[in-house]
Amino acid sequence: MKIHGLQKMTLLDFPGLVACTVFLGGCDMRCPFCHNWELVDGSARAIMDEKELLKFLGGRKGLLDGVAFTGGEPTLREELPSLIREIKGMGFKVKLDTNGNNPDKLSAMLSEGLLDYVAMDVKNSRERYGETIGLTNFDTSRVEDSIKLLLSTSQTGAEAGDNATSKAGIPEGFSYEFRTTVVKQFHDEDSFKGIAELISGAENYYIQSFVDRETVRFSGFSACSSEELETFKKIVEPCVKHIEIRGV
Repeated sequence: MKIHGLQKMTLLDFPGLVACTVFLGGCDMRCPFCHNWELVDGSARAIMDEKELLKFLGGRKGLLDGVAFTGGEPTLREELPSLIREIKGMGFKVKLDTNGNNPDKLSAMLSEGLLDYVAMDVKNSRERYGETIGLTNFDTSRVEDSIKLLLSTSQTGAEAGDNATSKAGIPEGFSYEFRTTVVKQFHDEDSFKGIAELISGAENYYIQSFVDRETVRFSGFSACSSEELETFKKIVEPCVKHIEIRGV
């Protein structure tokens, strides 16, 4: 499997753990404000394969606690579950960053106990999802299935409802977060009213301020003010257990 980037150590990407971050190319969304566009359009060159990654991890036992997979969209890679099995067998915990557009693959990895932490991007309200991810007339149903799946991991019995996925196989201590990168051109108060409805009951939700960088392919995007972010936070706050603003 081609691997397009490796951050050898991070204290930020995997909450509470010292980890490395593995970047995988390919994405099924086209968010115009994406920081990793070279991973989205496939122009980034591969820097190693899975054998080289496993060799690197073998030399980091006792130094790293976990491995975070990000992209692009990691769930597009058919080889990912088998690679994670090997990494888990080495004693590392695994975090997945995902856009939630492949709920079947997410469900399979959760049911097998391959994931210790999932960070899922919730891009916007249903009404503005397609606009935000650069795909006109986008059907949010698969994203919503992934949201429901993650919500079910922290619910039991009647609280979870008849459609909840079994918790069998999910690691003890499994956790997740939802997060939204806020871009002034795409988000407003109505956006966060819609997001609050989508993720109601969530354990953790993070509002992330957009930061313009040279790796953002398109220009013209800007961050919201701190005051606007606080307003958005207050809108969602009653619907989630824990909420923070990042990047301010």
